Amino acid sequence: MVKLFCWYGVNSNTIRIVSLYFTFMKKSILLLIAVLVLLLNCSANNPLTKVKLGTGENVTKQIKVRIPTIAWIGVPESQTNLAAYQDMAAAGITQSYYPFSSVQAMDKALALAQRSNIKLYVACPELTSNPEATVKHFMNNPTIAGYFIRDEPGAGEFASLAAKIKAIRAIDSKHICYVNLLPNFATPGQLGATNYQDYLNKYISEVHTPYLSFDHYPIIGTTNVSIRPEWYQNLELVAATTKRHNMPFWAFALSTSFSPYPMPNLAMLRLQIYSNLAYGAQAIQYFTYLTLYDPAVGNFNNAPLVHNGDAKTPVYKLVQQMNREISALSDVFVGCKMSNVYFTGPLPNGTKPLQILPKPIRFVKTTGLGALVSFINNKSSSYMVVVNRDFTKNMNLTLNCAAGVSRILKNGSSTAQTQGVKTIVVEPGDIAIYKW
Repeated sequence: MVKLFCWYGVNSNTIRIVSLYFTFMKKSILLLIAVLVLLLNCSANNPLTKVKLGTGENVTKQIKVRIPTIAWIGVPESQTNLAAYQDMAAAGITQSYYPFSSVQAMDKALALAQRSNIKLYVACPELTSNPEATVKHFMNNPTIAGYFIRDEPGAGEFASLAAKIKAIRAIDSKHICYVNLLPNFATPGQLGATNYQDYLNKYISEVHTPYLSFDHYPIIGTTNVSIRPEWYQNLELVAATTKRHNMPFWAFALSTSFSPYPMPNLAMLRLQIYSNLAYGAQAIQYFTYLTLYDPAVGNFNNAPLVHNGDAKTPVYKLVQQMNREISALSDVFVGCKMSNVYFTGPLPNGTKPLQILPKPIRFVKTTGLGALVSFINNKSSSYMVVVNRDFTKNMNLTLNCAAGVSRILKNGSSTAQTQGVKTIVVEPGDIAIYKW
């Protein structure tokens, strides 16, 4: 199993009022200002809009649409305070899961999370021991993201998970029930299926969540660091399966270190996250936000928070930077439809070489290990997304664009591309995006 264990738990903007050049009563002006402030505060408590999480429903937004960024094992119960949740929000986290010890502990965390514009997954023992009362208790709380059901189940558990989800949704049909699946390097015994495709098919047919989440931590090794050979094939299978069923998928980035996984750096996070997004992922999850402490499982280190949650590590800044980049590029990725993914350089298992280009892109050449090259559509625009597969070295990307192609920069702005051959440098694990 990928985690080797499972936690089963449950500026300031100035308000400008244009003068109408005639006198209002003082009370009317005060009332108008009060209403405007109230509306701004209401929108601030709902930072997302039109992000398809699988329900087909929309949620409110303050500024712009963005990819949800989810902290696994977030602010610990022992550090349930406003500053901790504000730090999480400052890191760019929009949702969080932590297994709380009780409904009361969950309530306390939700009150603070709401003030920080973060949504939490309901995860407490009462969700298992008394699900009906627990769901009724939380269902109208505006700060819940959904109900945490299970991490990394085998197919033999699908029937019981489906029954639990059905019972919850009979009470609360507005919030999702969260289940996360195993990676494709799990054994048939762990999967409870003949192969990974069979595992995915059984999950979709039996469990009926409106999205599919899976984890796969591809960068392994502490001295000779490499990429798991099964990783891109895992993305291929998940992306193709969810595409057939017209459902979104969510993916992970490893933001902590434990044997056999190295301490993450910016290039490693970029490679994981941009590859997931290039395949069409509609949420990015970080395992973990809090550094775990469990000697029986492994020597965990260097998640964004130290194990008792009272200080940050250098990885906090890396996650914060990544989330700023994700947010800036949300117009490209939120709601996108991946049409094809190809590869240059040595071909990973289960993938296709880049052989056909759309008319606006006349020529593509890469150096080194090569690139993941994805073609996606979003609204009326088409994009080519190029990810440097090497997390240690720069990659030269040479291409020839037709008229009408622009490059999307990392801050979300665009610049028109001149016709003819041009070479740029793509940093380790990083991305280059072209739009037409």
